Amino acid sequence: MPEEPFSSRHDHDGSDAGQGLWQACVEQLAQDLPEQQFNTWIKPLVAQVAPDFSKVTLLVANRFKLDWIRAQYAGRISALLEGLYGQPVTLELALAQRESVVRTYVRPMAAEPQPATDQPAPPVAGDEAQAGAFRTRLNPALTFETLVEGTANRMARSAAMHVAGSPGHLYNPLFIYGGVGLGKTHLVHAVGNKLLQDKPDAKVLYIHAEQFVSDVVKSYQRRTFDDFKARYHSLDLLLIDDVQFFANKDRTQEEFFNAFEALLAKKSHIVMTSDTYPKGLANIHERLVSRFDSGLTVAIEPPELEMRVAILINKARAESAEMPEEVAFFVAKNVRSNVRELEGALRKILAYSRFNQKEVSIQLAREALRDLLSIQNRQISVENIQKTVADYYKIKVADMYSKKRPASIARPRQIAMYLAKELTQKSLPEIGELFGGRDHTTVLHAVRKIAGERQQLTELNQQLHVLEQTLKG
Repeated sequence: MPEEPFSSRHDHDGSDAGQGLWQACVEQLAQDLPEQQFNTWIKPLVAQVAPDFSKVTLLVANRFKLDWIRAQYAGRISALLEGLYGQPVTLELALAQRESVVRTYVRPMAAEPQPATDQPAPPVAGDEAQAGAFRTRLNPALTFETLVEGTANRMARSAAMHVAGSPGHLYNPLFIYGGVGLGKTHLVHAVGNKLLQDKPDAKVLYIHAEQFVSDVVKSYQRRTFDDFKARYHSLDLLLIDDVQFFANKDRTQEEFFNAFEALLAKKSHIVMTSDTYPKGLANIHERLVSRFDSGLTVAIEPPELEMRVAILINKARAESAEMPEEVAFFVAKNVRSNVRELEGALRKILAYSRFNQKEVSIQLAREALRDLLSIQNRQISVENIQKTVADYYKIKVADMYSKKRPASIARPRQIAMYLAKELTQKSLPEIGELFGGRDHTTVLHAVRKIAGERQQLTELNQQLHVLEQTLKG
């Protein structure tokens, strides 16, 4: 966030500055919200900002969306606007067509709750206008060409390209898993876009698991299961995001199982994503889990340094901005967890550069990201990693420094060395010194060993995900 209030920097240019204020708010929401939610609810909004910044009116397409945004997002939007502006901002919602303003009284909102049972999820934007029409729901910008490749996603990308080139054969289903913001959604869209490029008549559907839940509920309520089955069972390619949302939804799981079987029987292909590997899914029927695991399961990892640098430079160019390589390296070294956080950091830097009319530099990046950097420096240290890993594997912290070599101790010690290299700025010699004065070659061996096994061993990969999330708070 800029050091001085937004108002004191833009009094001279109300219209442009007003849109700049709203754009800065949108950029933060893009970082905070899951991509599906952001694209559905926030991206279509049009903002009208008062010349003195005292009021922001958001124009919404229809009453349903207005009520949903008011209930789920208004508090967060209002707080962000006030934080950016430095003074209270009145937030209003209005129907775009009739301009009938509905005053929004906001209160702080927690993160949007997910439905715990088979309740209707809100529709994806555009459903009302095209009810009954077949739509792919694909984002044409998410292609293999726009996906930065690296060791973190190479296997998943290769499998996805194989599916796009010859659907219905090997790797069916393809199950892609990994943490938030690593590019799973981009990859499944890329599969659909490539198939349609080669076979324009193919019936392809991308859908989020929440929307599938909603479709099941609607078909029960309206007694339209024939239409439901005609739609889903006739596809050539089904791309479905975040299947962990099927947890505890028995009717949805039953219908997805039926669709799954019907599609495989007709040699159609299914590509799924999840935040965990199939056997790690909770409250999903065993027969469905076994189907998920019957094809190819691949992981997408947090991107390595060179890949993070490439992502930052490419994303900056897409925003018609240039990011010097040394700045990209600085950001990449400090933002390690996922692509979404990298994009969020980039947006903050570019917004900070625009607001303050300064060139992008390491110093500017340090100022723009100071909150993020201070949190990281405070939370993650080698000592904290050692304690967290020791607790997780039920060994003593002292074993991290000892010369003992039984597998029950050596293995967690290697994992701690790997995490120390990944999550801190320490050099190999510095890490070795903190692990009982070990040589840097010992640390390098541990880092390479764990990194290699992470690609092969699903259980180890899952353990590392848990440890990383714990350390990052």
